[in-house]
Amino acid sequence: MVDGTVASLLLAAGFVGALGVLIKYFGMVQLIAGYDSDRVTDEEGLSRFIGTNTLYVAAMLVLVAAVEYTETFAAAELVWIGFLIVVFGLTARMIVGARRYEDAG
Repeated sequence: MVDGTVASLLLAAGFVGALGVLIKYFGMVQLIAGYDSDRVTDEEGLSRFIGTNTLYVAAMLVLVAAVEYTETFAAAELVWIGFLIVVFGLTARMIVGARRYEDAG
């Protein structure tokens, strides 16, 4: 049976995944927080980079939901800690990496 935690994680994964698809495959860069069309020099590259990393976050949410659903992992808290570390790392990667698609001036 799927409990509230698993359902919430899957719902979040669907939402984040949809954002990732819209950004990466449909070039909807306006969905990126802080997007400034005057500073971005490579919209296609930026959409691929941010969209791919957003899809990684969605995949992590699905992974955590699977672990929560199976309840076979003895230290589920470690999965959550790992999830937080990966999400913070991906966030930092997106913030720093997005700069290469902007005009330095």
